[in-house]
Amino acid sequence: MKENLFGFSLPQLEERMVALGEKPFRARQLFQWIYERSVYDFDAMTDIAKRFREVLKEQFVLSLPKVFRRQDSADGTIKLLLEMEDGAKVETVLMRYDYGNVVCVSSEVGCSMGCAFCASGLIKKTRDLLPHEMMGQILAVNGILAEEAQRVTHIVVMGTGEPFDNYDNVLTFVRTANDPHALAIGARHITVSTCGLVDGIRRYANEGLQINLAISLHAPNDEIRKRLMPIARRYSVAETMEAVKYYEATAGRRVTFEYILIAGINDRIQDADELSDLIRGTLAYVNLIPYNPVVEKPFQRPSDRAISAFYDRLKKRGINCTIRKEFGTDIDAACGQLRAKYERSKP
Repeated sequence: MKENLFGFSLPQLEERMVALGEKPFRARQLFQWIYERSVYDFDAMTDIAKRFREVLKEQFVLSLPKVFRRQDSADGTIKLLLEMEDGAKVETVLMRYDYGNVVCVSSEVGCSMGCAFCASGLIKKTRDLLPHEMMGQILAVNGILAEEAQRVTHIVVMGTGEPFDNYDNVLTFVRTANDPHALAIGARHITVSTCGLVDGIRRYANEGLQINLAISLHAPNDEIRKRLMPIARRYSVAETMEAVKYYEATAGRRVTFEYILIAGINDRIQDADELSDLIRGTLAYVNLIPYNPVVEKPFQRPSDRAISAFYDRLKKRGINCTIRKEFGTDIDAACGQLRAKYERSKP
């Protein structure tokens, strides 16, 4: 079976070139064609000898996922349902900020974390996504942005799936996205998010990466977190915070806590007080996310007043935080909604 070149890191491709009897520089040459020039046809790679182009065609493919469905929001957000080679459907979202074009990448087909509020968990995980399938999500969006003479500038691995449940493939992808010979997206413009796999946090701390880490916390204590997130029955809030402190001490980097505000569940002033007490003394930063309602879920978005009150309380108690801008409210904004809608519509 032919290998997809988009799935290789540069060191991995250099090894493959040597195994094929070529010099390692061939890998950098190929990266230049596919990532800098967006050329996906071996015959068009004119500075590569025709003999070796034939070898490349025998050994490799350069195929991207197909756009199966597309939704465009009035705010410029684009949500794609992409079809992989085996027919699996995966969501990818482009969000436009004033500082750049951010793509939310899925890391698995479905998700088995089972968070109570999340549309992604409506369809259980069937398999991991491979590095070329994650890279394909970025390149598919770059193809759209090319019409505007733009490209992806930031990546968040926060789509469907738990990245640390697919650790090695995700790390290959983000290293390649960061590689100056590939997408050349700055390490601090890439974020990997976890729902709190403590072993994964500790492993990630030792990678020597400058790539950001975000943790989906969503609750200030075990009682609320267990109601929202099954992972809380495996790892307590205290264990998660110990892993965070280990990460800060080892990697020398702060984490971002993602905190989805859900009406009547975790949005009270006492929740803000407990959250601030929990994370005080760390380098952490809190990203408050107003809940995007999901048809199949009973949860609701808090009022603007409640969201502002929660934010103000954290700020007053010395916690660095922001309220995330809401995107795509006129389309299937929440992660997993578009794919879930498609699956429900199938006969």
